[in-house]
Amino acid sequence: MRQGCERMMMPDVPDDMFVRACEWAVAANAAYVPPYESKGAMYLRPYVFGHGPQLGLSPAPMFNFCVLAIPVSSYYSGGLRPIDALVVDANDRAAPQGVGHVKASGNYGSDIAVSINARAEGFPTVLYLDPLEKQYVEEFSVSNFVGVKHARDGKRATYVTPDTPTVLKSITNELLMQLAASPDFDMDVERRPIHVDELADFDEVAGCGTAVVVMGIKSLTYKNRKIEYAGIDVIGKLYDAYRAIQFGEAQDRFGWGVPCPTLDALATGDDDHRDEATTQARRDAADHHHAEDAAPKKAAAASS
Repeated sequence: MRQGCERMMMPDVPDDMFVRACEWAVAANAAYVPPYESKGAMYLRPYVFGHGPQLGLSPAPMFNFCVLAIPVSSYYSGGLRPIDALVVDANDRAAPQGVGHVKASGNYGSDIAVSINARAEGFPTVLYLDPLEKQYVEEFSVSNFVGVKHARDGKRATYVTPDTPTVLKSITNELLMQLAASPDFDMDVERRPIHVDELADFDEVAGCGTAVVVMGIKSLTYKNRKIEYAGIDVIGKLYDAYRAIQFGEAQDRFGWGVPCPTLDALATGDDDHRDEATTQARRDAADHHHAEDAAPKKAAAASS
């Protein structure tokens, strides 16, 4: 959000205000958090919008910062089901040197007609190529691209995601990369340009984002050529590990989550319990990282 505000000439939202707003949104709507057994979640959408009586092209005179709290069901109540996707090269998601790297609402408007037309052809989502050369993978309509190469010929399995200035870097992707590089998965992690011809070299492909977490891809169709993928074994295991941490079924060894105070604690300004719980959660995550640092490092990060 901070990067987006800077690019769109909006005021920065202070860290404390951002965290408190999210805490208030969760605490005030705690009764609407989906039951554990439903595998649903409370989806938070912080956003900033400008408004005021002006027609000229300049920053708005007033801004509002809001947080939406929305109960959502599980995308995959019956398990991950890979889908077919269409690679498009006649349309662009974002312009070179534009605002594709920030979460601006206009980035999604360009995708509406493209996605609707693709669905009419039997493709639930589309994969965009870079707007300049039409040679490199960008992202799916609302999800980052992930490609997996299985371990073979003495090489570890590899998690690959595009390095491009016109794509919004997903925090879900960042967390999945941490999981992939951890001793549990022992994968190499690469953030680098991905040529469209390399799509046929992956053993598994997926999209990832906040709400869906992981979207398995069964096939990619590009210029009447259909590239099929045998399954999503590694992707599925990453998804299960991510969700286990999200639902408290596995230890949060990375320090991703923090306890949310009650509405009463927020209303009275009682930070003692929150600060103590947060400190302990971070201490536990730090202890785990120290233990991992003592072991030989096997996962590698690469870029080109």
